[in-house]
Amino acid sequence: MGEVQEQLQQDSAMEVAAGTTQPTEQDYLWPAIRFDLPPRRTHHFYKQFRNGPNPKNFLKGVKWSPDGSCFLTSSEDNTLRVFSLPDNGGSSDSSACSLDSDGDSYEASLVVTEGESVYDFCWYPYMTASDPVSCVFASTTRDHPIHLWDACSGVLRCTYRAYDAVDEITAAFSIAFNSAGTKMFAGYNKSIRVFDVHRPGREFEQYSTLQGNKEGQTGIISTIAFCPTHSGMLATGSYSQTAAIFREDNMELLYVLHGQEGGITHVQFSKDGNYLYTGARKDPYILCWDMRKTVEVVYKLYRSSEQTNQRILFDIEPFGRHLGTGGQDGLVHIYDLQTGRWISGFQAAADTVNSFSFHPFLPMAASSSGHRRFQVPDEGNENLLLNGDENCASVWSFSCASAMENGGDISGGNFTSQSENDFHHQQ
Repeated sequence: MGEVQEQLQQDSAMEVAAGTTQPTEQDYLWPAIRFDLPPRRTHHFYKQFRNGPNPKNFLKGVKWSPDGSCFLTSSEDNTLRVFSLPDNGGSSDSSACSLDSDGDSYEASLVVTEGESVYDFCWYPYMTASDPVSCVFASTTRDHPIHLWDACSGVLRCTYRAYDAVDEITAAFSIAFNSAGTKMFAGYNKSIRVFDVHRPGREFEQYSTLQGNKEGQTGIISTIAFCPTHSGMLATGSYSQTAAIFREDNMELLYVLHGQEGGITHVQFSKDGNYLYTGARKDPYILCWDMRKTVEVVYKLYRSSEQTNQRILFDIEPFGRHLGTGGQDGLVHIYDLQTGRWISGFQAAADTVNSFSFHPFLPMAASSSGHRRFQVPDEGNENLLLNGDENCASVWSFSCASAMENGGDISGGNFTSQSENDFHHQQ
């Protein structure tokens, strides 16, 4: 553990990695994406999530690594899995994946099993496969401290421990690295604890999300996001159905946003930092807020989520022009963020698509599906639990305008052609 701690203190190595391996604007293919055409499923995984003592295991989220070399999944069996992307990215037409194939596209390159249910997980923001020191991700689980895992070996690098009034470990419900990658922000009940990434252990700064006059944010802080452009500003979501904006340096409360009908489970800033998007459990709308005038909602983006307790994570593509979100109907919806209007949708799974994550620079995305079932289905529906198109992770490849111009073949199944009004419900 001592050697690992020394590695974490090598700031210069991480800064070099962050400054030299990130893709340039010329590397991005997103401006040429054809979101009006269905994507092609290039990789599919479901059997690995059914091995083990829990036959009703389901996925809870998926996130691409910052360098795009792999993606990380979390599932109900308290397991985190890293899937490395093949060298060719699976972008060729010949790599289309069929659900009829018997088995997964390939095995996870790393499997990490936690002792309890995983509340949240996130990548180190400057992670790059070319620098092993930076290849880490963090997780927080029930009754455990925050863990920092080596994404190459699965070794536990270090822990960040918070204690309650009786000196017992209390678990964070949400975690996020700040934009500089130097601090770990963790959400608790009506409070935020801030850890120095390079000083593991039980040292932290604690801030209440309530002000002295009892104004502010109550409840469990369930999600945290940092503004990509306005350095030093972060957003938090709470199960009290509010989102809040704070200053990073002193956690000064700037304003509180009210409007979601359920406990907030996800917040994300637009790429230019001018807008904030919030989503909540059992609330069919993602709300768009203008950070320059937060009095009212700019527009609402619809997704079906009224009947599932599963949190549904959405994502914004790298150029910030489109947002993708799943729903309880197994569909993924793509929205134009300039107008707030629905662009297209496609069937990604037979169950709730609880997470959709765009690749950081390739025209690809990953999805995960499944949700907790509180009632065992009757015998006639028993096969539903064994469907390869349910409780699965998939990688999708989008078509580019350049491919169309070159006569490229555009294939993909279950494209949704319903009218825009079926999906876009704007106030």
